[in-house]
Amino acid sequence: MDRLFAGAVALAIAVVAGLAWQWLAGPAPIVRGPGVVAAQVPAQSPLGGAAPVFEKDGFRIVGLAAFAMEARVVRKQNYCCSAPDRLAPTDVVFGWGRMSDEAVLARIGIRQSDRFYYWRYHGTPPIPDREIERSSANMHLIPATRAIAKQVERLREGSVVTLRGYLVELTGTGGFVWRSSLTREDTGSGACELVWVEELEAS
Repeated sequence: MDRLFAGAVALAIAVVAGLAWQWLAGPAPIVRGPGVVAAQVPAQSPLGGAAPVFEKDGFRIVGLAAFAMEARVVRKQNYCCSAPDRLAPTDVVFGWGRMSDEAVLARIGIRQSDRFYYWRYHGTPPIPDREIERSSANMHLIPATRAIAKQVERLREGSVVTLRGYLVELTGTGGFVWRSSLTREDTGSGACELVWVEELEAS
């Protein structure tokens, strides 16, 4: 009986670990041929009137700018289990211009950790460093609805995404503040976009 119980526990742990790994790692990537698949830079525009305000999971979310883009999913990382992680559980590194070209991306090593995005290459750069910085970004996605949350979960590396929403600032208890970058020109701490996603399509 003890052996059966131990075996059942081990199997349950393996199943849970497998499911957790699938959620954290995400689905298999889409392999595309060489060539730019998302040519335009993201479009950011001032708000036409009063800033939109949203309430979700105990956070107050205020729009800073309207935001729209078509970009390639370069890498995706899921996070848990803090309150901000539950609000914005997925970070996506998006690329546009030559950072959406598989031939370029094949020569750049990319990873995500602790809500940051890191890249490196060996030898001659496939494109200039500054172009890498200006043509890609790590974005923290806040789905506006459960349906959009499901779409974010299904995103795959290589997906081409059309997205609309807002760059936002959110506040929570204890003076917590999380604010989006408002430029694609910056790097380092504070350079990520925090995006309230109202529309999302992927192919």
